[in-house]
Order: sequence, then structure tokens, then C-alpha cells
Amino acid sequence: MKTSVEKYLKENESYFAEVSSYIYNHPETRFEEYASSEFLAEECEKQGFTVERNVANIETAFTATYGSGAPVIGFLGEFDALSGLSQKPNETTYQPLERDVGHGCGHNLLGTGAFAGACAVKKYLEDNNLPGTVKFFGCPGEEGGSGKTFMVREGVFDGVDAALTWHPSPANAIMSLSTLANYQVKFRFKGTSAHAANAPHLGRSALDAVELMNSGVNYLREHVIPEARMHYAVTNTGGISPNVVQANAEVLYLIRAPKVNQVDEIYQRVLKIAEGAAMMTETEVTTEFDKACSNYIQNRHLEKVLHDSLQDIGADTPTHGEEAFAKQIWSTLTESEQRDYLAPMKGFGYIGDGSEFAGKYLADSISPYYESQETLAGSTDVADVSWVVPTAQLTAATSALGTSLHTWQMTTQGLSEFANKGMIRAAGSMALTGIKLLESEEDLRNVKQEFSDFREKNNYTCPIPKDVYPSKLNEG
Repeated sequence: MKTSVEKYLKENESYFAEVSSYIYNHPETRFEEYASSEFLAEECEKQGFTVERNVANIETAFTATYGSGAPVIGFLGEFDALSGLSQKPNETTYQPLERDVGHGCGHNLLGTGAFAGACAVKKYLEDNNLPGTVKFFGCPGEEGGSGKTFMVREGVFDGVDAALTWHPSPANAIMSLSTLANYQVKFRFKGTSAHAANAPHLGRSALDAVELMNSGVNYLREHVIPEARMHYAVTNTGGISPNVVQANAEVLYLIRAPKVNQVDEIYQRVLKIAEGAAMMTETEVTTEFDKACSNYIQNRHLEKVLHDSLQDIGADTPTHGEEAFAKQIWSTLTESEQRDYLAPMKGFGYIGDGSEFAGKYLADSISPYYESQETLAGSTDVADVSWVVPTAQLTAATSALGTSLHTWQMTTQGLSEFANKGMIRAAGSMALTGIKLLESEEDLRNVKQEFSDFREKNNYTCPIPKDVYPSKLNEG
């Protein structure tokens, strides 16, 4: 089993590096991943998968299926990029490119690694003439779009017995933490324009309303649970003319908390603050629900199988050149980032004091597995998949120690040889896990029983209302 997977991935390593490179060089934001999605779908077809496009009525979402019958093992792939994070690859200084979009979260690696894992399982099924189904899910809009949550709402993952995915980071570990649920909502204020000097009394400032709302939410921060987070971006300031009272303004809020019901409670209070700001300024406020996602539900048995597979594949010993490049990346980090370099890794499930990294700049070992009871201070739409399908995630080291996600340093390392090795390590670990579930009735039964026991006590409601549809980054 292990030999078969490793042989396949080794023989096709350069191919998957090329796939990742294409996605990296065609960065696209949420629900606009037209080039990346179509390229990846076509590659799935070339590998013998049957592809269904435009699933869940999302142009850039697709499924690729091979085989028949049970069990059905799913691989979750992402390929969206981030605005503001363009960067020339393999450089040790900040060198943004003309188009200010880049893969600062490593989704070129994530999508390709999941694709590679699915291909390895397909190859194993073919070679051994085994029953079972492998599905690769092309999942758009993870960054601020909750694409998978929309897909869950439309039943895309129905019938899947287990789902596997991964994420690039500086660590090799199982992502055993829960995550924060969230709502993302637009608040639009409409007032009355007027000459700011000649007739200010006739104006009603929408921008004033936005500022008052933000002030009110800042006061609210003291009176919510400590784990909650409230972020905002002013997306429309009403123009660039200070001599005109701004008649229109908009602010986008992202509200997070450990559970959906906690998010909703905070959201109801934020709504009242927005209404109060509108009353104070004699403006009108309307809301547009943008997206949401739930908290992540761990499946401990599946995590253990995945960790065993990660150990079976093992960690690579970095080359001298890889260490030298990582050392240069390390030198670009602030003193605070260097001092707290373990923080990003612990968020991905790493446990330890870092002593094994003495004198090193890259992770060359696998973290022990533990059933974390903590919550990652971040969100993912993988969470909603975990509510409807037993799900497990791993992280594989693709970047220098101390590298934070959503930074130019993460972007620049996205095509490195070390990153490609981490991608193949993740693919092999997921593939081995998928094969174990295909061949071990006991493992699959235990995974599904744990999931069933949880769902018997916990109902799931999709946090995105039925009348809300995916929107592109600059829509609305």
C-alpha cells in the first residue's frame, strides 16, 4: 500500500509541481477562479475522472469522480488566492507583481495536493481492481466566501463516507483543533448629500453613520465572550470630495465566535448598533448577509488514522539549499515573529517546545498527535463539511519556521522545492488514509460510528440562509 502510493507520487512529482505552478501563476479571488478551476477540472478529466462542473450553481465549483460503490472517499481541494498578496516567487525580499493578488495561503499547493492524493487512490483502485469511489471536490471561495458551506447547503457532499484535506504551514501535524464559526455581513447606509460648507444642515452623512457604528461596536467588544472576534473593513467611504456630505457608505463586518449560536447573538447586538447609528444620523441602513461558516468538528478516529499515515510517509530532511533559503526568509521576520515562531505551528496542531528545531529553519519531523480541546483563532469552511461528513485535516511543512499565513513570505515560498515536497507528503498521507478506509471495514465503521454518535446529540443547520448566494469579492 505505502510502496504503491509513494511510487506513484514519486513518478508524477514533476507533473503535480506543474499543476501547482499553473494555479500559483493564475491567482484569482473568491468565486472568480475561472482559470484555476477549469485547468484543474481538465486535469482531472485527463487523469480519468468524470467531472461535473458548476455544482451548487457555483461557476467555479466542480466534482471529479472515479470508481463505483461504497465506500466513497472525498478529497477537498481549494485554489483561491488573496488580494494584496502578490509576490515574485522564490525571492527573499518583498517584490509585489503588477496584479495585486497572490497565493498567500498556499492554496495552489492545497488544491494540487488534494488532487494528487485522489489520483494516488484512483491508481490503487485500478491496479488492484477494487470496489469503491474516490471523489475530488473543487472547492472555490474559501477565503472570505465559504464556498464549501454553500456546497454543503446544496447537498454536494451527500453520500460521502469520509473527507480528507490539508493545509500548508511550517509544521507537520494533524489539525486537531476546532475553529471559530462566523458571519460576514455588509451594512449599507444611505443619507442625503449636500454642500458641506454652504448647506451642511441639509445633509445627512452616511459616512458619519459608519463611523458611529464602528465606535459602537468597539464599545461592544468589552461585553462579549473573550473568544469572540469582530473585524470590519470600510468598503465605501462615500467618495473623495470632502466638500460633499457623503450620501452613501458601507462597512463589511466579520463576526466570529466558537459556536454559531454565539455568533448570532453578537450579530443581533451589532444590528442594534447599526440601527442606532442610523437613527443618530437620520440615515437609513440595510444589511446584506454575505456568507457564514460553522465551527469545525473533529473526528478523532479518522485523525488517528491520518496521523499514522503521515508517520508512514515521514518527513523529508531539508537540503542545504532549502535551509539557506529558509534562513533568509527567517531574517525578514520581526523580532516578535521570531520569538513567537511556534504560535503559527501550534494553531495547526503542533505540540512541543521547539527544541527539535534548534539551529534549524525548517521542520524536519512530525508532531505527535493529541486530541486538542482548544479552538483555533481562525475560521474555515471545511467546518461545515465536518458537520455532514466525517472529516480530518493535516498540515505539511511547506515554509520556513515562523512564516505566518497571509504574508508575502508565505506567497514567495509557494513554488519552492521544499513546498513541493510538503505537498507530496500531504498527498501521500491522505492517499494512504483513503486506502486504509477502503480496505479496513473496522476503521471505517469506527469513523462513521463516532460521527453518528456526535450527530445524534447535535443538530446541524446551515448558517447561510437559503436566499443568500455566493458573491465575488467586489460585488454588491
